Amino acid sequence: MKRVMLFIAINLLVVVTISLVINLLGVRPYITSSGMDYYSLLVFCGLFGFGGALISLQLSRWMAKQAMGVVLVDPKHPASEAERMLVDKVQSLCLRAGLSTLPEIGFYESPEVNAFATGPSRNRALLAVSTGLFERMDERALEGVLGHEVSHIANGDMVTMTLIQGVVNTFVMFFARVAVFAIDHFLRDRNERGEGLGFFAHMIVISILETLLMLLAAPIIYYFSRSREYRADSGSAAIAGRETMIHALRALKSCTELVDNRQTSLATLKINGHTKGLISMLFSSHPPIDARIDALRLMQ
Repeated sequence: MKRVMLFIAINLLVVVTISLVINLLGVRPYITSSGMDYYSLLVFCGLFGFGGALISLQLSRWMAKQAMGVVLVDPKHPASEAERMLVDKVQSLCLRAGLSTLPEIGFYESPEVNAFATGPSRNRALLAVSTGLFERMDERALEGVLGHEVSHIANGDMVTMTLIQGVVNTFVMFFARVAVFAIDHFLRDRNERGEGLGFFAHMIVISILETLLMLLAAPIIYYFSRSREYRADSGSAAIAGRETMIHALRALKSCTELVDNRQTSLATLKINGHTKGLISMLFSSHPPIDARIDALRLMQ
């Protein structure tokens, strides 16, 4: 229930904020007496498509802490030897990756063997590990996992995936509305009284088309996500060692059943995930672990 309320609150914030921006910019209605103004429609969709994604990115650290129950570690005063070891490893990996600012570091309570990175920029990032990963991984595997997440931060993957999502959102909204306008125009031409889609039917059809188009576009987003995973693996190999990253992936492979697939909002920036079959591959944020190991083996 807490996650549902958080989702609703964030979406309301996005809608209200972008609506105010649209009014302030004086964006004209995209449906006029002479037809559809495609330029205004594109601006409208771009503001909502990118605006929603960018606002979510800015709030991503806070949302992750709330949704996952992340408990932050004080890097200056670790509360235990485990926390001290975690901070020391992240600091060392960040220096090797060229990061001048240490990300926020935290734990979240979960039996899953996983970790994730999020945040609006390299200097305002969060790196969190599950208690399950910390309990089940040996120190070498943990270093490989941390190197992978530090590489996500150093590569700016959070921003990259947000921009890709913004582009997809924009064109999904644009083409859904163009299609609904065409349907409405067709119905008006065929109806003797000139009636087309009513307001509620108009909104329902838009929602259905947006859902279908987003489903068709999702493989594009997941393709880029998988490519970023390979790059993060390569980055971890560079700063933690190739064999260390391979060791981490092998350790993760033995624990794939301990992945919390309910946390889909953070899946693209986690270290682990399930991939079985062609359809699963198209809609998977992560490549198969064996493919990731093979890619590291072939790396020069």
